[in-house]
Amino acid sequence: MSFSDRLKEIRDGFERPFWVANISELFERLSYYAAFASLARYLHETLSFPTAQASRLTGLFGGLVWFLAAFGGTLADRLGFRRSLSLAYFILSGSYFLLGSLGSSWLAPVRAAVPLWLLVGFVLMLPALGIALVKPCVVGTTARASKENVRSIGYSIYYTLVNIGGAAGPYMASWVHQHMRVESVFRVAALSVFLMFFAVLLLFKEPRRSNEVQTASAGAAWRNFVTVLGNPQFMTFLLIFSGYWIVYWQEFIILPIYMHDYVNPTTDTELMLVTGPLTVIALQLLMSYLMKKVAAFRAITLGTLVSALAWLILIVHPTPTMAVATLFAVSLGEIIQSPRYYEYISRLAPAGQQGTYMGFAFLPIGIGSLIAGAFGGLLLHHFGEVQHQPQRIWWVVTGIGVLTALLLYVYDRIVKPGAITTTP
Repeated sequence: MSFSDRLKEIRDGFERPFWVANISELFERLSYYAAFASLARYLHETLSFPTAQASRLTGLFGGLVWFLAAFGGTLADRLGFRRSLSLAYFILSGSYFLLGSLGSSWLAPVRAAVPLWLLVGFVLMLPALGIALVKPCVVGTTARASKENVRSIGYSIYYTLVNIGGAAGPYMASWVHQHMRVESVFRVAALSVFLMFFAVLLLFKEPRRSNEVQTASAGAAWRNFVTVLGNPQFMTFLLIFSGYWIVYWQEFIILPIYMHDYVNPTTDTELMLVTGPLTVIALQLLMSYLMKKVAAFRAITLGTLVSALAWLILIVHPTPTMAVATLFAVSLGEIIQSPRYYEYISRLAPAGQQGTYMGFAFLPIGIGSLIAGAFGGLLLHHFGEVQHQPQRIWWVVTGIGVLTALLLYVYDRIVKPGAITTTP
């Protein structure tokens, strides 16, 4: 097939909802990663939380976002993607604004009446309600509004746009943090998703395949959810794959504090986190082309191993430059596995259950973040504050990643994922 034929295939292979949903996702990711890039140090330095508690709260923020996506997918199947997306962006705009207002005078009575950790924990839960609806809607729209011959490319486009937002978010956070108070980061994030609320209302049309029917009732949606939850082979895979995200999220949860407290206090840790998304933007399509003949599950396992071994770079020479090199290598593993992971899950989903299945696809990210926050905080405290050997943190992180890759290999040999049953 010629290049021009391929371009025509891509142009004709995606309906308008695909582009609207994925572009709105770019701005949602900008908001999320701007907030995430500033959050750990904001909690530790501005709100004076100890490192372990700041890490746990940061992990809570990330974990609930992805954990609730499983429920959001079920709700999206019931409400429809258009209503779910518009509701999600409305919730997110209010949530980020509130997060940026934690120190405002109008919240002083609440701060006086409620322990700070409880107030912060509650506010950090709110964005999860919105993102839990956004993610399965966007990935589900990619499945519904893409023709079969370009669906794999559709997920590569999705992941590239996600990472454009992921790169713009930390960059924006860095600029805002340097020129204004850090609280303004969260208010700019609120504005970004508020604009997407209007974009969805005006431009998004509910995608529907001719052979697919909307979930008929709340009871049917719940039965879909229970059916997926009761699939032991599929759930085992998701639990094993959570190990990848325990490793990955350390770049947001403990790496910024590690670099600031133990390597170089002048490091722009927010700008440093642009490395991963920029790598994905530059190399995702090329990597998808190079990996197209590799089986999806094998690509998932290989990407997990690459991201795990990447942390050895930081062990060898802990400097800001090597931290950037580590993040680059972690992202190589990410772009090997991520599009193939979503493609793999989408092909397991029966008609009418894309939202539910794609919601569950985000469950490992949530489990990984919840564990990574608490576990990373313990590593920082034990190896950093107690033993004064913080470089040992990354040996443990690497070990978890290698173990995850090994378990995926064993799972592939024993369970044979292609044989997973996907019908009720």
